[in-house]
Formats: sequence, structure tokens, C-alpha cells
Amino acid sequence: MGTVNRLIVIVLFEGVDLLDVTGPPEVFSLVPRETTGRVGYEVVLAAETRDPVRTAAGVRILPDATLQEVGERAIDTLLVPGSVEVDDERRIHPITEPGTVAWVKALATRSRRVASVCVGAHILAAAGLLDGKRATTHWSTAPRLAADHPAVRVDPDPIFIREDGEVWTGAGISACLDLSLALVAEDFGEQIALRVARQLVMYLKRPGGQSQFSVPLEPVSTTRRIEDLRLHILNHIAERLTVADLAAYAHVSDRQLTRIFKTELGTTPHAYIESARVEMAGNLLETTDHTLERITSVCGFGTVDTLIRAFHRRLAVTPSEYRARFRGRG
Repeated sequence: MGTVNRLIVIVLFEGVDLLDVTGPPEVFSLVPRETTGRVGYEVVLAAETRDPVRTAAGVRILPDATLQEVGERAIDTLLVPGSVEVDDERRIHPITEPGTVAWVKALATRSRRVASVCVGAHILAAAGLLDGKRATTHWSTAPRLAADHPAVRVDPDPIFIREDGEVWTGAGISACLDLSLALVAEDFGEQIALRVARQLVMYLKRPGGQSQFSVPLEPVSTTRRIEDLRLHILNHIAERLTVADLAAYAHVSDRQLTRIFKTELGTTPHAYIESARVEMAGNLLETTDHTLERITSVCGFGTVDTLIRAFHRRLAVTPSEYRARFRGRG
């Protein structure tokens, strides 16, 4: 059987942000390594011509095809990066070149879904693809997006937003990795996305509803022992996990285990377990209709009251408030 690839077209234009273009393919390229079948993505960089495109970083990129050529194919995902210009008064202006906007509007009709990275949301909005929809972008240009496009319900807080299952918008430049992982999860399942995240040293991927100003991703450990412990916690999150249990698993004393977590992760075992449970609970609140009792059980909180207190400590909201604010649509 031949390889089955989903076509992802990344739109190029002069001055585009380099990481917007190169970040997502890094995520997509790891899918075949983490799947048993011959499946993955075909990523095509497309511009108006095949001439090299100069990015905002000064690096030139050679397109694989023209936008007209990819328009003759069935596109699975149209990915629209962005960029900004800064004037003499240091005011930021998103780049929405009319030719690029016109091509995005046309190609969107041939695409199963459309996604923007960072300020690429301004291009989607200019193409009319975000009218009546909730969308996010980089926090620095969110007020401009709302002012220029009042028909768009701009929410500057989440890392990414999925609307109607067909239109996705991502926040800051580095959030392109989170957005790409979410696309992988939709296409191939959460477990494959998690494996890809681990390859990228993004051990636990952030749920889309998390704030752009949330606590940074867990630091990467330097030893296999702590990585094994983290995976053990993830796989047994619903169970009662004590310092003694983890110490026995790692074949060290309780005191040694606490020292390992402090040294490697800058936290205690108890705090790490709670943060992992809150993250999992947040995912379930966003993506399922599970009751708080069910989420409490699945995530190992013991009681609903413990779940609520953990959310207050970590996120300063209740689980119900979190769901009301960040529940994905579509």
C-alpha cells in the first residue's frame, strides 16, 4: 500500500515570518515516525511565483509551487502565516497584501480547513473567512484585528481557537507548534500528537484555551530517569500517586526523589502531579461533556472539591468557569 498524505499548503509572501513557515512542517514531519501505517502529510510551500521569497528574518525560501498550481489540487489544510511592519513611531502594522488576501480567499474554497499562524489571522479576516467567528492572534495585534474587523469576535487570550471544525487561528509565533499539534491530534488522535510532542521536547502539549501568558511549558529534564517518571505519572494519573509510590518506581528513597524533582524540574513531586492533573482536566473540560465527577475520577483528584481547589491555585478560575470560557466549538 502506498503512502497516504494529507496536502498542507503554506502560503508564502514577501516579509513572512520565518518561524511561522518552518515551525509547522517540523511537527508534521514527525507523524510518520510515530504511526504504524504509511500516513502523514505532504507540505507544499506556495507563492505567487517560484522566485525565492525573502522572510522577515532575511532568510530566503524557495517555493515548491505557485499558488495557482496548488489551486488545481484538493487541499487538506491551507496554512496562512503572518508578519508585521513597524513604522517610525514603533507602531505595529500586520501585513495584509491584497494579492495574498485574494489568493487565500480563493484557495480556502478548495481546502478542507484553513488555519492561521500568529498575525496571519489578519489575512484570514481580510479575506472574510473570520466573519461571525471567534478568533485569536498575537496579543500585540489583537486590538487592531478587532478594530479593523468588527464582525470578528477577537479573543486575545487563548493559544489557538478552532471554530466550526474548519477555521483555526493561532496566537504567538511559538504557538504555531501548539496549533500544529492540535491539527495532528484531530487527524491522527491524541496519542500520536503526544508522541510527536515528546519528540519535540514539548512533553505535555498545552490545550488551546490556555492563556498566551500561562505558565511556561515544563522544563526538559536531562536524565532518562525523570522522563520515565513523568511518563509513569501520565499513564497512572487516575491513580493515587504518592512520593513513596514514585520513589519505589524509580528505586530511590523518598528524599532522593524530592531532590531529583527539585533539581530537574524545579518543583516538588506533589506540585508536578497536580499541574499534570490540572492540564489533563483542562483538556477534558475543553473537548468533552464529562461531568466534574467524571473528570475528577479520570484525572485522579479524589474529590470534586480537590479539583476545584487545584484549579483555583493553578488558574484562578473554577472548572466550570474554565469550560465556559475555553470550550472548543465544532
